[in-house]
Amino acid sequence: MKKLYCFDFDGTLTYKDTMFMYLKFYNSTKYRIQFLRHVPLFILLKLKLAETEKVKKSFIGSILRGQTQEKIEMKSKQFFEHHYPEIVRENALDFIKNIDRNNTQSLLVTASLDIWVKPFADELKMELVSTRAEFKNGVFTGNFVGKNCNGPEKLVRIKEEINDSKYDKIIAFGDTSGDRPMLKWANEGHYQFFH
Repeated sequence: MKKLYCFDFDGTLTYKDTMFMYLKFYNSTKYRIQFLRHVPLFILLKLKLAETEKVKKSFIGSILRGQTQEKIEMKSKQFFEHHYPEIVRENALDFIKNIDRNNTQSLLVTASLDIWVKPFADELKMELVSTRAEFKNGVFTGNFVGKNCNGPEKLVRIKEEINDSKYDKIIAFGDTSGDRPMLKWANEGHYQFFH
């Protein structure tokens, strides 16, 4: 039986949102300043008066724009080493360890940026489907390649990743409204399964 597992990352496999954790880890002083500057935007976001993608791009860019890919990757590796496996839910780790890798494809599907999630995907032996950071001449532009990988975009990107592969069963795991399209599409959609 050929299976496809689609796992959301933040909140589903982890206890915390990794975006804030990573940006604080990267440069705590800059993080504090930019967090305060972005509070009005975060409030508008909560009130659904601002676009998630724009606010996210602005906040991440305010800390990482102009940084070299080399430094970002080094910091991502350090972030992973510092926080793995503590931030990953124990029962999620147990579940992943018991996956039959011969008959299963596993995707880590996340709105978080590839730059800090890649080491986790590698460790968990999953292919990464995420929001992609744009680099030009080895420097982060502050932009994304394509759209923020959330909501309907998660499904678009999963379908791109699997191409025309056929599965006997597709099982998805998520914990927010941004995972709903993926959960509805799967044969089995599990909401807050590891909580």
